Amino acid sequence: MRRIPLLTGTKVVVAPVPDDAVILHPPPPGRGVADVGAAVRDALRFPLEGEPLEALVQRRGRATIVVEPPALPIPGSAADPRQLAIGAVVDELERLGIPSGYQTILVACGLARRTTQRELESLVTRELARRFHGHVVIHDAEDPELVLLGDGARPALRVNPALVQTELVLVVSAAETVLNGGPAALLGAAGADALRAAGAYSLLETSASQGWHLGVALERALARRVPVVGVSLVLNLPRTSGALRGYPHESEALERLARSPVRRVFSALPDGARREILHGIQTELTAAGAYAGPPSVAHAEALLRAVEMRRSELGGPLDAIVIGVPGTTPYLPRERPNPLLAAYLGLGHALRLWRDAFPVVEGGTAILAHRFTRTFAHPTQTPYRQFFHASRIGRDPEMLAEAERAAAGNTRAIEDYRSGRSVHPLLPFRDWNACQPALGRLGAVLVAGAADATAVRQLGFVPVHGLGAALDLARGRTSGDARIGFLLSPPYFPLRVGGA
Repeated sequence: MRRIPLLTGTKVVVAPVPDDAVILHPPPPGRGVADVGAAVRDALRFPLEGEPLEALVQRRGRATIVVEPPALPIPGSAADPRQLAIGAVVDELERLGIPSGYQTILVACGLARRTTQRELESLVTRELARRFHGHVVIHDAEDPELVLLGDGARPALRVNPALVQTELVLVVSAAETVLNGGPAALLGAAGADALRAAGAYSLLETSASQGWHLGVALERALARRVPVVGVSLVLNLPRTSGALRGYPHESEALERLARSPVRRVFSALPDGARREILHGIQTELTAAGAYAGPPSVAHAEALLRAVEMRRSELGGPLDAIVIGVPGTTPYLPRERPNPLLAAYLGLGHALRLWRDAFPVVEGGTAILAHRFTRTFAHPTQTPYRQFFHASRIGRDPEMLAEAERAAAGNTRAIEDYRSGRSVHPLLPFRDWNACQPALGRLGAVLVAGAADATAVRQLGFVPVHGLGAALDLARGRTSGDARIGFLLSPPYFPLRVGGA
């Protein structure tokens, strides 16, 4: 029987793995381009579709650069290639006759907490922060000044005024999912109704993604007013250093962590100390390429390239899958996740990163390795606390709908969001909705090592004392030999599933 390390919360747990288990891990990070800025400039001069940037620019005109907070991938890096891409776009616009004083950087935060002034520095390089003379706008999904695009869209597409009060819109993003980057970045600068409706069955397929279709509809409506261009980066998977060097893509790293006595000492430390050490681990993030054109075209091509580079092949759906849930939120700032965010990381994110087929058989089992402690960072996660207190949700759609209506009308919660203190009160409901594609296919969700059984049951899951007991329960739910997979993460990576 093999032993593999799983990152669960802030601990590294060594799990006994049957010899016939399927170990899912990503390929090693690929080579990065030597000059991200040059790659971006070349992409803008030779777009996949449409005219080059030079033909669209009006000299001494205005330009709006749309960016997203770099919440993905997990883990991120202080030296993010998107910073260099934004700098290259600013420089290229200046070269074509639009000084930085006539440029606006629009931060499309969606329903996540609005970026603070201090955090803006992480979006660009220090050099650009010193010399940029334009405006920086943090999107507010509840701003009464949002501009309606078209009359027939449902939900209504109301967008930040910076998208229409300009002569050019340029989206700079990375191809992470169909709901992150490209047209989804434009949607991140829309109203709360449209953002709440932006779902997806798979995060890597556009066909069943309402969020993708809404983003493309917004892009086309906006393009009827102003030229719209997108630059999408293909990011390599992050490469960690220190004690986690080579994890989870190298077999040698798995063996080293499983045998390391330092792991036991690390696990014995208080949670806060472990979290501080993990945050201090350096991560390298590089770009493998850049594509330009209409945001939907550039993003689709970049996403296809990213999937091919990052994917792990799975011959057919599993009877059960074990997912280690890290001790961080999927949004910025990085904090300790509450039970709903832990469920979102495992079910709404990891189990939606698939192509061709869902990775678990109909009625199969998902095992989330996490403590599910009911703690809520204040004030950032206050709406999640209210999500739990407003209703004993389980899986009751009527109670959920009633709780969501109450949250949407909570003026104090909306004011906290608008002031940058907290996430939007509708975000917990969208996160829970993101778990539904997986929950609709699974027969059971087991939480191994749960410290708060009440929170686990409230979400409709089954608390289990440890991973060994969870594996026994998963085997008991199958009629024969169970095919069990272990998803090693983070970083999360695409699964291409065959033989469905």
